[in-house]
Amino acid sequence: MRVLLDECVDWRLLRDLAGHDVKTARQMGWSEVKNGKLLRLTAEHFDVFVTVDRNLSFQNKVIDLPVAVIVLVAPTNRLIDLRALLPRLLPAIESAAAGQVVLIS
Repeated sequence: MRVLLDECVDWRLLRDLAGHDVKTARQMGWSEVKNGKLLRLTAEHFDVFVTVDRNLSFQNKVIDLPVAVIVLVAPTNRLIDLRALLPRLLPAIESAAAGQVVLIS
């Protein structure tokens, strides 16, 4: 799967997503791009968007986009907290469907 990590997700998490083509918003040059436009860009180039922004799905109409959104719900966006979600994140990436929002906690 082609996976984009939002800027608010620790970039080092990409090391734990072996077997997937993972990029960060910063690597794509999209650091300054805001949510609506970022989702549209993501949908053109990726299958899955991973974020910690819990409001994203309420602020944007994800169901109309050909990309799945996975929201990581952790105490912080520190790597140690995000890594604790890997056992649920990895299968969620595999089964993610376009237009779907999945909360992982």
